Amino acid sequence: RGDTAAMGKHFGNLARVRHVITYSLSPFEQQAFPNIMSHGVPNVARRFASQVLKVVPPLAIGYLIYSWGTQEFERLKRKNPADYEH
Repeated sequence: RGDTAAMGKHFGNLARVRHVITYSLSPFEQQAFPNIMSHGVPNVARRFASQVLKVVPPLAIGYLIYSWGTQEFERLKRKNPADYEH
């Protein structure tokens, strides 16, 4: 202990915490994508299905309003040929 105080503490021993137990697992023992096909894909499908009715109707209504507004703008932009007859 005396030699580490003179040279500074190493990165892993910066603080001394009592009554806390830490565990670590080697990166070589971890699985990057465990159970992705059996748990991950069904979870994504379930979450998508639960949110689709909250997201799609407002987007569809917004698209319909935008489409109608664009068509109406183009219609009103045209000149009326009856206004130019003699």
